[in-house]
Amino acid sequence: MPGIKALRKIQLGKETVAGTIVAATAIWRGMGTLQNLAELVKVEEDVGLLVPTDRAYIPFLGGEIEMDEVEATFEQLPYIGLGGIDGSVTGASDGAGTDKIWTFEPATTTVKTPKTFSIEGGDNQQAEVMEYSHVTEFKLSGKAKEALMIGATWTGRQIAKQAFTTALSIPTVEDILFSKGKLYIDAGGGTIGTTLKSSTFLEMSLSWKTGFIPVFTADGALYFTFVKGVLPEIELELTFEHDATSVAEKDAWLAGTGRLIQCKFEGSSVVSGGTTYQKRTLILNLAGKWKSFDKLDEADGNDIVKGTLVAGYNSTWAKIAQMIVVNELAAMP
Repeated sequence: MPGIKALRKIQLGKETVAGTIVAATAIWRGMGTLQNLAELVKVEEDVGLLVPTDRAYIPFLGGEIEMDEVEATFEQLPYIGLGGIDGSVTGASDGAGTDKIWTFEPATTTVKTPKTFSIEGGDNQQAEVMEYSHVTEFKLSGKAKEALMIGATWTGRQIAKQAFTTALSIPTVEDILFSKGKLYIDAGGGTIGTTLKSSTFLEMSLSWKTGFIPVFTADGALYFTFVKGVLPEIELELTFEHDATSVAEKDAWLAGTGRLIQCKFEGSSVVSGGTTYQKRTLILNLAGKWKSFDKLDEADGNDIVKGTLVAGYNSTWAKIAQMIVVNELAAMP
């Protein structure tokens, strides 16, 4: 039967050995399609013909999938953390609670590697698989009256035809609502998550280039040989009410003062609360300095101001950034 959009899906499986295809174990609750990055190179030559010859070659293999922006959930965000920040993380117990704490932090001195995945995509006509898949960048964004959204780019070695892994159930998830969020801002020498900024947090956009890059070497194959972690690039754009908070942050920008910023979003209560958390939670922690502030703007007659913070290592906190997800999964399916 010809392909039907409603029968598309994305399925993931955690690889035991990076680059060795495994069966999928989970369905991604979102949208996106696999893109084969192989390109045919035509050879230019003078051979006495008024038409081009058919001499051509494919110099490398590669694949990509853009996971379109979709409502972020407490249950599936750890896939992004595993594939794009630290592949060794597991859900830690929170005392005697049923909740599990997933803490993802970029490497500072010790090299970290992503967890690689086999990703299946396609429809009822044809499915394909991409191995050695890892996250090269992702974006978390949201604004008042809406859900928090997640989009991600995954890069893999190559794409090949393969049937979908069957009999997988659609996972139960809980959407993260932006209006359940809170914003904390502290000075660079303070403690992150201490000072709540009320009635000012209107919108956010976190762009995170993970720093994981595929390295191609002459190693007997056309696909990349391994993945290396280089410097990540992390920026946070916040939209404030034009109030005392935004005025103070503009002053910090002009003074070059370091900031510690926490965006915290809570969901429903877990079955049994732990020592630290009683609810499903997402915490985005960043250290850095303001790069810029836009000119005064308005939304429906309400004056607003937008600032962009560039993440940078903070010696007091001893970190640059952190993504904490609290759910009830000790391991990702």
